[in-house]
Amino acid sequence: MTEKALKIAVLVRTMPTANYENALRGLGAVPVVLRERFDPEEYDGLLLPGGDDVDPARFGQENCGSEGIDQELDALQFGMLDRFIQRKKPVFGICRGHQVLNIYFGGDLIQDLGEEKNLRHRRWNGQDRVHETDTEADSWLGHLYGERYAVNSAHHQALGRIGEGLRVSSRSGDGVVEALEHEMLPVWSVQWHPERMCFANARTDTVDGSLALRYFLQQCEKGGLE
Repeated sequence: MTEKALKIAVLVRTMPTANYENALRGLGAVPVVLRERFDPEEYDGLLLPGGDDVDPARFGQENCGSEGIDQELDALQFGMLDRFIQRKKPVFGICRGHQVLNIYFGGDLIQDLGEEKNLRHRRWNGQDRVHETDTEADSWLGHLYGERYAVNSAHHQALGRIGEGLRVSSRSGDGVVEALEHEMLPVWSVQWHPERMCFANARTDTVDGSLALRYFLQQCEKGGLE
């Protein structure tokens, strides 16, 4: 995308990252998988990927459906997210990362969508679900994909109360918040998995996820400023 490739921090502890790395490389960026604290100034942006659930104590709730909690991962991601936010450096959240961002800004989660909605949203037999989303025309995703389009889905939790400064960009037909953008900061997120909707993982039943990732990289190139 640029003469000097953008360095994007992908922050995890144990989960596989090949799909994220391949998608970012496909767009000309250099993904760097990190599993401990680091200096944000060495990177152009932060990608918070998918994964298991955040400890509900972080948004003031008892556990009533959260799974696979990793408090070390929570501490690492929330700590590094804060350092990026304080420096106003671009951040992109995917699935769990979408939820982490909402919690960071003071929002909370629905810890389990329940049987009916999980049939539309939760991964089944290792396969993503697919559903349509309704998107605000003047949002970042509206400019990329239009107001209605199909995405993949692999989650059993959803955003509840929306965090301060965050704007809902799109929702599924049953009301699940599918994307966010911050009103002032270079922060964007999606509940779906664009890295599983592009390049070698491109699908015929969804939009091209590389457009969302490319948008994030373009903002990183500009330092997060519109």
